[in-house]
Amino acid sequence: MTHLDLIAFAPELLMAVAILTFILFGAFTGDKAARPVAIAGIVVMLVAAFLVANQGTDDGTYFNNLVAVNDFTGAAKILILLVSAGSLFLALPHIARDINKRFEFPLLYLFATLGMMILVSAQDLMTLYLGLELMSLSLYVLAALRRELVRASEAGLKYFVLGALSSGMILYGSSIIYGYSGATNFDLIAGALTESDGNNIGLLIGLVFVVAGLAFKVSAVPFHMWTPDVYQGAPAAVTAFFAGAPKLAAMMVFVRVLVEPFGDLTAQWQQVIALIAMASMILGAFAALNQRNIKRLMAYSSIANMGYALIGLAAGTPEGVQGLMAYMTIYAVMTLGSFAVIMLMRREDRPLENIEDLAGLINQKPRMAAAMIIMMFSLSGIPPLAGFFGKLMVFMAAINQGSALMLVVAIVGALTSVIAAFYYLRIIKLMVFDPQADELDHKDAREWSITAGVAAALLIVLTLGFNHLHGWFAGASAVLFAG
Repeated sequence: MTHLDLIAFAPELLMAVAILTFILFGAFTGDKAARPVAIAGIVVMLVAAFLVANQGTDDGTYFNNLVAVNDFTGAAKILILLVSAGSLFLALPHIARDINKRFEFPLLYLFATLGMMILVSAQDLMTLYLGLELMSLSLYVLAALRRELVRASEAGLKYFVLGALSSGMILYGSSIIYGYSGATNFDLIAGALTESDGNNIGLLIGLVFVVAGLAFKVSAVPFHMWTPDVYQGAPAAVTAFFAGAPKLAAMMVFVRVLVEPFGDLTAQWQQVIALIAMASMILGAFAALNQRNIKRLMAYSSIANMGYALIGLAAGTPEGVQGLMAYMTIYAVMTLGSFAVIMLMRREDRPLENIEDLAGLINQKPRMAAAMIIMMFSLSGIPPLAGFFGKLMVFMAAINQGSALMLVVAIVGALTSVIAAFYYLRIIKLMVFDPQADELDHKDAREWSITAGVAAALLIVLTLGFNHLHGWFAGASAVLFAG
């Protein structure tokens, strides 16, 4: 280990030191430390994002080729840190109410975020697994943190059991890859593929298991079964976190694993990813049509949106990866904004989760309703909002790829977008045209109006500044194909 390794890994080291400090602080002060630790955690994540953006190291690999630092990993870590900080900010009012002031709550956010940073920087299958488990174990505990609620305990148990299965699949696939290539390092695996003269059946089998495990982490069909139950069972603040940063991190490492070590097998894995993308879009669009619980609806919406993002990966081109990165960024903002409104839905200090509870929201809280309308229109992919440009980028990448399969994928994506627009527009119809439901609590009205308004404003800024976003991701995606 050299000083260059420490400089390259400075953001992760900052996060680790901060976590250890907060653990000691919480051990001495008890649960009253929950809110100060959460606020300090947000600041640490923002500082870490600044460090990533201003790292003075050259692109390359560090810690004996276990960790990579380049434009792609940097962009991914900045997005993860910003989305995680936004999620923890949304959770601040719930720490004292729904989470019972447990100081472990913000620490789990920080642990999960550190795992995501290690995950997207991994240059070796073992580093990847280390980051994946640090992230996943934190998420399992977050899902079940309100152990006094049966639904939360059930969500945590389902998530843990199915997550352990997916982790086992990744480990088993990694062992097969090691057996056939003699390496777990991405560069060495790529070299083994080049020297294999087309005899890749063993590596393909290992890759299938790894892809299955990563598909679980992004809740892509047919590995989506945990998503609706976990989204519904976890507190809304935790669900907002699940829907944003972990999905973003898992999708970024999905890209790195397939494009870097297995780039020579693009023709093989492209077909599998295309099928997964189509299945996710179709199931997400149709399964959400009859959902009355808004968190379950957002779960199926998430499944469909992962399908749209996977179109960019299935294209297997720099343009496709660029579209995927832009889409995931826009999706994370839309999701956080939507959950800011969902967390407002309280009556007699009880959270409300049915979409009918939004009826007449335009009359009760017009600013909140306006923010939610912007989010729903953007999720629908209606121009000129950012969601439209995100879908346009992945669809154009699929069409420009030139194969008949990718053309079919783009067509399926366009058709399912029309179907999915029904349940997004139904929410808008309820808020604007239906008779007003019973009065909601006013306690957090101003706070959440500001939060949702900021999210809506950020979405509009993304729309107006889409060309700059486009250029940033173009440089990041080009790194993966430079070799």
